[in-house]
Amino acid sequence: MRGKIGLVIGLAAGYVLGSRAGRERYEQIKTQAEKLWNQPPVQKQVAKVTEFAKSSAAALPSTLWDSAVKVTKAATSKDTSGDQKVAEVKRAAKSSAEAVKDVAADAASDASAAAAKASPASPSGA
Repeated sequence: MRGKIGLVIGLAAGYVLGSRAGRERYEQIKTQAEKLWNQPPVQKQVAKVTEFAKSSAAALPSTLWDSAVKVTKAATSKDTSGDQKVAEVKRAAKSSAEAVKDVAADAASDASAAAAKASPASPSGA
């Protein structure tokens, strides 16, 4: 389904950009595109995507901040020798990278699920 939508958008953009029909035809296409964009079902999906993006974007910065604090604490600890400090920083960095990877993977998975849920079911012949 995504491929079909991309094809239609590409064809429409190519037609608009390559059209020799002139300004009048361009204005007609632009008006139709604006009508489509302002349709309630389209705006409903735009609102869903916007809300999802806002909620998903909140998780990653907090994880990044927590990870940075963890690595900084390991690097500035006063109770350890140089070799131990390096080992602690490596461990903290590795666990932080894992945490960021997990949060990013969860966000990507949630985005895929939301996209699948939001898109209309494709016909069986497509």
